[in-house]
Amino acid sequence: MKPTETADFHIRWSWYNISRMYNTKANEFGGTMAIGYTLLNIDKEGTPSMKLGPKMGMEPRSLTRMIKTLEEKGWIEKRMDKSDKRMVNIHLTETGKKMRNFSRSSVIKFNKTIQEKINNSELNTCFKVLGEINQLIDNNKIF
Repeated sequence: MKPTETADFHIRWSWYNISRMYNTKANEFGGTMAIGYTLLNIDKEGTPSMKLGPKMGMEPRSLTRMIKTLEEKGWIEKRMDKSDKRMVNIHLTETGKKMRNFSRSSVIKFNKTIQEKINNSELNTCFKVLGEINQLIDNNKIF
């Protein structure tokens, strides 16, 4: 089987291009795709740090590094929860909100372009197939 005849080749190739595109754009503002994704997952009223990792599918160590980076950039701040002093909430600073808006507009622009160039039927088929692939993997039906 040739690489171009495999599903994972096309998925990996597309993801590499998407990742490179977002990283190139984010780099203009001192960020990365991962930073943008993190900012998009922080609610306007703050997000408990313990819920951020599972929400993003991120390992705790990676999330800790990401939070530290965002704090150092001044894009987020940690605040103790008023009702439960054991909990820490992550809040966007004003700069963080600007960066979140930049990330959001980049994602919207990408998706609008895709929707303009690929008809709904083909896009829905793509989503359906990717969903089925994820189900096979999640249900351990491959290995």
